Amino acid sequence: MAIDRTPVLKRCRSLDLDPIYLGISKKSKRTSRRTNRKISEYGLQLREKQKAKFIYGVLEKPFRNYYAKAERLRGLTGPNLMILLERRLDNVLFRLGYGRTRKECRQIVGHKHVLVNGKCVNIPSYSVKPGDTIEIKEKNKGSVRYANILDVTAGRIVPSWLEADPENLSGVVKELPSREEIDVPVNETLIVELYSK
Repeated sequence: MAIDRTPVLKRCRSLDLDPIYLGISKKSKRTSRRTNRKISEYGLQLREKQKAKFIYGVLEKPFRNYYAKAERLRGLTGPNLMILLERRLDNVLFRLGYGRTRKECRQIVGHKHVLVNGKCVNIPSYSVKPGDTIEIKEKNKGSVRYANILDVTAGRIVPSWLEADPENLSGVVKELPSREEIDVPVNETLIVELYSK
């Protein structure tokens, strides 16, 4: 499996992205050297695509598949793409506050700690549906790891399309998110422009 091993703060700096969107509270003290260089239209479109891929932890081929699926769905392609990315199981766990970062949530799913509607799911890209119940396995609930995670993520606001129950480490997908409820700093229209060339 391909893994992106780029240093996170360095990548955030190059994409002009605040690390808080990744669940990281650190700030880079360095500044980007190329401040006065004008970015082309293609460069802006590419940066938005890279930003979306980096935030959600998706590589190029799966991202292109998400875009193709978003095109086939009814409605605007850009918002559809963001909603598909937001519905990923690792992202939903992150939004519920059961992981510090999306990478950690991806690891939790991969280690078979997560049940969706009572069944074990170990695929981070699993797409949740309205009415799905997501919970951490009973044998893992008492571990120190989740107590530490809940301490760190206690102040995180759970989106209105999800319902969290931190005592039982579970949550329910009430409905599909709308684009307005997704607080990711990505201009999806530029991504659509890039792929429609």
